[in-house]
Order: sequence, then C-alpha cells, then structure tokens
Amino acid sequence: MDSVELEDARRRRRTATRIKETMRELNNQLALLNHHVGVRLSLRDVDLDCLDLIARHGPLSPGALARRAGLHPATVTGILDRLQRGGWIVRERDPDATDRRSVTVRALRERNAELYGLYAGMNSAMDEICAGYDGTQLEVIADFLRRAGEAGRRATDELAED
Repeated sequence: MDSVELEDARRRRRTATRIKETMRELNNQLALLNHHVGVRLSLRDVDLDCLDLIARHGPLSPGALARRAGLHPATVTGILDRLQRGGWIVRERDPDATDRRSVTVRALRERNAELYGLYAGMNSAMDEICAGYDGTQLEVIADFLRRAGEAGRRATDELAED
C-alpha cells in the first residue's frame, strides 16, 4: 500500500468514526426531543415509543406490539392502559381472530395534529437541511439511514437472543 492509499484509508477510518460519533449524538438529541414531547403530552418515553409503533405499524395486537418494542407483554398492558386513558389509542375486537377476547390496538388519528405540532420545529429544520442536498445525495443519505436502521435491528436481535 503506497502513502496515498494509506492516507486515504486513514481518512476513511476518521470519517467513519466521526459518522458513528455523530449518530450517537443524534440519538441522544432525538431521545431528549422525544422526552420533552412526552412531558408536554404527559406520556412516558416508552409510551411515546409504543404510540409511534402503533401509528406506523398498526393496528397491532398487544403481543405484536410487545415483540416490536422488545417489552414484556405485562409491561405493554400498562402502557396501553395509559395510552387509552389519555385518548391516544383504542382497543378493538379483532374480527379475524378465533379467540373472541383478541384485540387490536389502533392509534387515534384525531390526536395527530397535537403530536405533529410538537415536532414541527424539528420537521422544519429537517426540510431545510434536505433542501441543501440534491436528489442523488438524498438517495445516498436515505440508503445509509435505512441500512444503519437494519444494522441496529440486527444488533438488537442478537442481544435479545443472549
């Protein structure tokens, strides 16, 4: 390996390290933002996480939510009770289930405006950031984030198996 290739390899390692450090900082800032949103809505961080999962992937059974959230089913029951009392979700009988006690959980869309309003500042900032990139660059960024999310899911699955 010549000196140019060696310097290129070092630069790539430094850049990769900066990316990982920046992603950790982003994770911290998003967790803090979500915490403040939760405080405004009188929701715990885990309640907000579950509400997001229900809104994105629902309707879900409580068991499916527990698996997606990596939580014990009894914990999810308490979360769903709080979300239902707060008017964020409804539990509905699952018409396709053989067990008549089976329910699915659905987010109430009527509350979206309240939730979106608290994230408006971040959404506007993200729109401004994205405006500084062309379409090809945005595709690369989207691909990187998708692949980073998949890596996170795989790492989580590996830890959960231990």
